[in-house]
Amino acid sequence: MANKPFTYKVNLQRLCIPNQEQNSFRDTLNNVPYLLYEVEQLANGDKIVVNKPGGKRNFGKLSRNDFMVFIYRPEDESLWLISHKEILEDLQAKNAQAPDTILGLVSALFWVCSGEEPNTVMEHLKPRSAIGLPCETVLKVYKWIWGQEDCNYPKGEGRWLSMNGILSQFGISEEDIEA
Repeated sequence: MANKPFTYKVNLQRLCIPNQEQNSFRDTLNNVPYLLYEVEQLANGDKIVVNKPGGKRNFGKLSRNDFMVFIYRPEDESLWLISHKEILEDLQAKNAQAPDTILGLVSALFWVCSGEEPNTVMEHLKPRSAIGLPCETVLKVYKWIWGQEDCNYPKGEGRWLSMNGILSQFGISEEDIEA
């Protein structure tokens, strides 16, 4: 028996692959498709998808509540494991091109971080940008990245660590946020 087992609900998908010689078995295993959860649909046809567990380890132990957030493009079956850094660079480019729009997008992020659904926030605030990732993508991706942070850091700031970083990056205070 495992040294330190944990109990957790799992969703099993049966996978039957007969044993083969080394190269054939490896090739067959490499062709096993990713198993992901579709969590958001984007207007451009892309999807926000997550997998769990995401593989993060804390002090050598699997973080069982971790997951990874991807943007999946069905047309070419590509997966993009989007990062905080890539989103921040996108926000900085938006701010450099049209500084008058960043308050609206950061306000929308604030409301998503506060628990509002991205579609509701989009309808109410109508954030806009001319370059980079669509606002819808930024909001829906961050909803799930923040969920991931809340799971990984349940006793810490969770989602607010990165949200407060975004506010600071653009010199925006909570009093500046559009309601």
